[in-house]
Amino acid sequence: MKLLQVSSTLNTSAIGRIAEEIGQMAMKRGHESYVAYSDIGARGSKSKIIKVGNKLDFYTHAFKTRVFDLHGYGSKSFTKKLIREIERINPDVIGIHNVHGYYLNMRILFDYLKAANKPVVYTLHDCWSFTGHCSYFDFVGCDRWKTGCFDCPSKRAYPASWFVDRSKENYAEKKVIFNGVENLTLVTPSDWLAKLVKQSFLSGYPLQVINNGVNTDVFKPVNQPGVREKYGIGNKKMILGVAYIWSHRKGLDEFIKLSKLLPSEYLIFLVGLKTEQINSLPDNIRGIARTENVEELAGLYSNADVFVNPTWQDNFPTTNLESIACGTPVITYNTGGSPEAIDQHTGLVVNKGDVEGLKKAIEQIVNSDRESYTMACRERALKLYKKEDRNGDYLDLYQKMLGSGSLK
Repeated sequence: MKLLQVSSTLNTSAIGRIAEEIGQMAMKRGHESYVAYSDIGARGSKSKIIKVGNKLDFYTHAFKTRVFDLHGYGSKSFTKKLIREIERINPDVIGIHNVHGYYLNMRILFDYLKAANKPVVYTLHDCWSFTGHCSYFDFVGCDRWKTGCFDCPSKRAYPASWFVDRSKENYAEKKVIFNGVENLTLVTPSDWLAKLVKQSFLSGYPLQVINNGVNTDVFKPVNQPGVREKYGIGNKKMILGVAYIWSHRKGLDEFIKLSKLLPSEYLIFLVGLKTEQINSLPDNIRGIARTENVEELAGLYSNADVFVNPTWQDNFPTTNLESIACGTPVITYNTGGSPEAIDQHTGLVVNKGDVEGLKKAIEQIVNSDRESYTMACRERALKLYKKEDRNGDYLDLYQKMLGSGSLK
């Protein structure tokens, strides 16, 4: 089998790693793997790779988005070039992980998919594909995506438009563009997103939930006593937060508020911050830039007393899975699919915006039996979120769509 995946990143961020690991598993089973990716955000890959676009095209596409609210309408020449590569490779199955990301023209790509009539698996990592603009709408409590977007309350949210609100036209055009692919199956990582898709204009497609998975051989309870000394944590009770990009949506402001409520024996440690964010942190918050060193991350997760994810809008955060795989319980806001990763034995769920509730939940976990949490977290991760199992679900789906042959 020839598998070609399209991803906005290459082996970086949750989406890029998911595509990379699916490709690696396919190759282990004797198949060919290709990954087409945006030039912005790339690491090495074991698959054969196809670079889509360049920095000039990325920023030109971003300009069209910022000024005219035309996200997904740029990158025409590079999308046509990608299609020529797809035709040359002639894959048996095409897997798509994000059309948005300033690197593809959605109309050109989906017109090709309709004509090619190849099996397509389209993984929705957020809500962008069935809205007129935004990638998430629960933060502003908007339900216009159910009937037809207009007067977008999230125009300045990703993918931000500074001037034009084209949400009404975008919605109508996406409804036509994304529908009509004969052999397409949608995948969502969470039950939460699946329920939304069933209410959207994409409801006519077959739909399967495949949770994200993690490398449980890397993300596991590890004894790295030097981690606390390296980062000056000492004997403090360590509250960990990890994000690819920290913003209000990811809960950075919540950590600032939380820092004012916590006693002196607690210290918050955040991973993924920009330099200017690190320089503006209060004394009881430490931070480092984003790291691709997964062993270092596993050490931080393992040394933390609790992982806190006060995200305001999210699908199925991989950070939650990494934490429980390392034996560290999770506290999360009741946001999207984030609570689905844990149960009463592996963490706590707090209402969005309830910073006092975060403090109480932290104290409850820190004062509980850590060993029982560690065992329950690790057991849940191995049972539900091993990358081999979840990536195997993708390969099983490809096999089903092909209708013959074996991927075992």
